[in-house]
Amino acid sequence: MNKLHTALALGALLCLAAMPAAAQGKGSPDHIKAATGRVDGAFIRANAAKTPDWPSYGLDYAETRFSKLDQINAGNVKDLGLAWSYNLESTRGVEATPLVVDGIMYVTASWSVVHAVDVRTGKKIWSFDPKVDKSKGFKGCCDVVNRGVALYQGKVFVAAYDGRLIALDAATGQPVWEKDTIADHSKSYTITGAPRVFKGKVVIGNGGAEYGVRGYITAYDAATGEQKWRWFTVPGDPSKPFEDASMAKAAKTWDPSGKYWEAGGGGTAWDTLAFDPELNLMYVGTGNGSPWARSKRSPKGGDNLYLASIVALDPDTGKYVWHYQETPGDNWDYTSTQPMILADLKIGGKPRKVILHAPKNGFFFVLDRTNGKFISAKNFVDVNWATGYDKNGRPIEVAAARQNEKPGDSIPGPFGAHNWHSMSFNPQTGLAYLPAQNIPLSLMDDKAWKFNENMPARPHAALGWNTAMFINAEPPKSKPFGRLIAWDPVAQKQAWAVEHVSPWNGGTLTTAGNLVFQGTADGRLVAYNAKTGEKLWETATGTGVVAAPSTYMVDGKQYVSIAVGWGGVYGLAMRATERQGPGTVYTFVVGGNAPKPEFVQYRMDKLLQGVKYDPAKVPDGTLLYVSNCVFCHGVPGVDRGGNIPNLGYMNASYIENLDKFIFKGPAMERGMPDFTGKLSAEDVEKIKAFIQGTADAVRPK
Repeated sequence: MNKLHTALALGALLCLAAMPAAAQGKGSPDHIKAATGRVDGAFIRANAAKTPDWPSYGLDYAETRFSKLDQINAGNVKDLGLAWSYNLESTRGVEATPLVVDGIMYVTASWSVVHAVDVRTGKKIWSFDPKVDKSKGFKGCCDVVNRGVALYQGKVFVAAYDGRLIALDAATGQPVWEKDTIADHSKSYTITGAPRVFKGKVVIGNGGAEYGVRGYITAYDAATGEQKWRWFTVPGDPSKPFEDASMAKAAKTWDPSGKYWEAGGGGTAWDTLAFDPELNLMYVGTGNGSPWARSKRSPKGGDNLYLASIVALDPDTGKYVWHYQETPGDNWDYTSTQPMILADLKIGGKPRKVILHAPKNGFFFVLDRTNGKFISAKNFVDVNWATGYDKNGRPIEVAAARQNEKPGDSIPGPFGAHNWHSMSFNPQTGLAYLPAQNIPLSLMDDKAWKFNENMPARPHAALGWNTAMFINAEPPKSKPFGRLIAWDPVAQKQAWAVEHVSPWNGGTLTTAGNLVFQGTADGRLVAYNAKTGEKLWETATGTGVVAAPSTYMVDGKQYVSIAVGWGGVYGLAMRATERQGPGTVYTFVVGGNAPKPEFVQYRMDKLLQGVKYDPAKVPDGTLLYVSNCVFCHGVPGVDRGGNIPNLGYMNASYIENLDKFIFKGPAMERGMPDFTGKLSAEDVEKIKAFIQGTADAVRPK
C-alpha cells in the first residue's frame, strides 16, 4: 500500500470514528449503545413532551399510556397493516408492553425471557433466557408471565419469575449484574411485574400472597445492583423490633391472636408503580391479605394496614410518607396492585394533582397525590360488598358481604372488576380507558383452615395455597362479562362502553390521534374512536390478547406494536378462541402488507371416554383434584382449557398413564409440578376416576 492509499485509509477510519454512533448503522451495537445510553430520568421526562419513543412500562413516569403521536389517527387507522411479526417462541401467557427507543424494541415472553428486536427489520438482535427452573412454576398463582423490562443508561432490567433482578447490556444481552431479591426462600415468592427505574434506582416488588408471604418492595442501584432500601408492606412478628414507624403503626390494625405473621400477612406489591419527580414521591399499590379470610388472619377485625392500599414512599430512602387504603380489612382478594395513573385535573373548579385508580374492588378512585386525601370514588361495575364511600373515604360496607358461613357470590370476585391489564388516560378527551370484567366466583370461609395444611377440597392446598376459603363450593350465580369502559374521572361516570364476548381482555393505549387500542380475549386488536367508542379498525391476532400495545416513531413513521400470548390466571384453564400459536409480537404501520404468521387450530380431542375406573373412588378423587389440579386444568369436560389443556378432552391414553405425567413426567420442562411424595399411586387412581367420571357425567345423553 503506497503512502496515498495509507493516508486515505487512515482518513476514512478517523471520519468513521468521528461519526455519531447512530450513523454507524441503525441496529448496530454502537447505535444501540448510544440510543439506550441516553435513557435516564431526564430523557423519560423530555420524551413525555412529544412521546416519539416508549422508554418505560407505562410510557412516562405518570403511567398514562397516552401517546402524543397522531400520524395514525381516526381518519387513517383503517389503513393500518402488518409491518412484521416476531415469534417469541413461548406457549404460556405474554403480558409485556414492548419498550422502544430509536427503533430498538425490548419485550419479554413467558418464563422471563427477554427479546431485543430491530423495529426497522422485525429481526432478532438478541435474546436472553434467565433459565428459570420450570419445575417451580407452581410457586406462582397466575401463570409464568412477565410484564416487561426497564431501560436505563444502556442497561435492560428484567425481574425473573424466580425472584432474581438481572441487569443486561442493552446492546448485547449479556448479564452485567444479578441480585437475588427474595428475603426468605422457604416461602413461595415470585416476580411477574416490570421493574421501574426512579432516580437511578431499580424498584421491584413481588408476588405470593396466596402462598403465605410478607410483601415488600426493594430498590437497587442501577449501576451496581447494590440494595439501597427495602420497605415492607405489612408488619412482621410483633415480638421482634419493627423495621420502622410505619410498621409499628400498621401493627395496631392487626389482631395478634391470629398470629398473622405466620402466614406472612400478604400485601405483596406485584405490579403497579408510578413516580412524580416534582413531588419526589413514588407510589406503590399493595396486594391482598394472606390468607384471604380476615376472620383467620385477624380474628378481632381491624383494617390490616397496608393491605389493598396506595402508599407513597420517598424514592431516595424508601421511607413511608402517606397511604390511602381502598379496601380496609380486605376479605375478598381485592388487591390495589392494578395500574394507577397520575394526572392533573380541574375538580370543583380547582386544579388538583391526582391519582386515578380502578382496583379489583370495582370502584374508580380519585385521590390527591400530594397527601393521599380521598377526593371521590364511584363503582364502575356492579358490586355487592359496598354501597359506596363516605366523605372520609371509608367504604359503606354491606354487612352480609363478610358473613361467609355459606357460599355466596363475591361481586366482583377475586379475579377483580379490573385486574393487572393496563388502563390509559387521554387528557384531550378527559377519559380513562379500562378493561372491566366479571368472572363469577362464590366464596365461603374455611373454619378448619390451618396454615400450610394440605387438606382435601382446599383449592390448590397441595401446592401451597392458603386462602382460608372454599372457592365455588356452590356454583356462582352472577354472569360473566368483559367490557371496555371509557370513564370520566371528574364526573365519576361512564362516557361509553364496548361489550366483549369474554372477560380477560387486554390493556389499553390511547393517542392524540383520537384513538384507543385494545386487544381482546377472542383474538383481535381493535382501534376505537376515543371520544365515542366507535370501532374504526380491527385485525385478527390468532389467539387471545392480554397485554397492552405501545406506539412510537421510527425514521418518521408511527408504528403500533403488541405482544400476544394467551394466559394469566384466567387464561390457564379458559379461552375464547379456537386457534393457538406461539407468543408473537405484531407491529403495524399505515400501508403495511406483510403476511400474518400461521396459527394452528387449538388441539382438543373429543370428550374423554374409555378410561376404566371405580365409581366409588370419584368422591375422594374430587377432593384430591381440587387441592392439586383444578386451578391449572379446570373442571374436566366443563371448562375448555386455556394455555394448559383440560384433562376432560385429552386422549384416553394420557389419563390411563396419568402417573407417568404426575411423577417426574415429561411436562415438567413446561411447568408441570412433580407430585412425587405428595400423591400416592392410589391417589392417582382416584383422580383418574374423578376425571373420567366427570366427563361421563357431563356427556350429552
